[in-house]
Amino acid sequence: MKHTRLFGSVITLVSLLLFLSFVTEAQMKQEKKPRLSLKAGVFQRIGVDTDINISYSRPGVKGRKIWGGLVPYGLAPGTKESNGKPFPWRGGANECTTIEFSKDVSINGDKLPAGKYSIQFIPSKEKWTVIFNKNTKLWGSFEYDKKDDALRINVTPVNVPFQEWLSYGFDDLAGTSCTAYLRWEKLEIPFKISTAD
Repeated sequence: MKHTRLFGSVITLVSLLLFLSFVTEAQMKQEKKPRLSLKAGVFQRIGVDTDINISYSRPGVKGRKIWGGLVPYGLAPGTKESNGKPFPWRGGANECTTIEFSKDVSINGDKLPAGKYSIQFIPSKEKWTVIFNKNTKLWGSFEYDKKDDALRINVTPVNVPFQEWLSYGFDDLAGTSCTAYLRWEKLEIPFKISTAD
């Protein structure tokens, strides 16, 4: 009788261990799948030693209406994830987009201290608000809080040829300044970055 109970306990334990190993293996395989919006990043140096790094995830248009559709004009309506509060757009997918400056800079003429910021956007047909926020640990913008804003600027969107995958980059390289941009679908959102010197 004791052997039967011991054998039953061993069988149960082995079954449990096998089940847990299958679950763990399935989770590991699932985690190894590529994201639909892949991670990307761009780097630019201006001046002697002012480095700019942008890290983001690249969604595709995939036949969707982007501006005023997938990305609403104004703040996005509150959701369960945002505790009912409206929120700006994260400027990409997945985690919030971040921009990091190794030195103090000026953005469209306004000073911004060195550091790492999330970039948030409030789109509209005529003018966009670009927000540099001190919270860089956001998933999307659901927990965005205006009190963490370091700087807000207004920019005019520019029409560009169609681009399937969202991207960030730098144009107008002029030694101590450049124009950073977000491009997606048929819009570009530019802002000028200059060394603080």
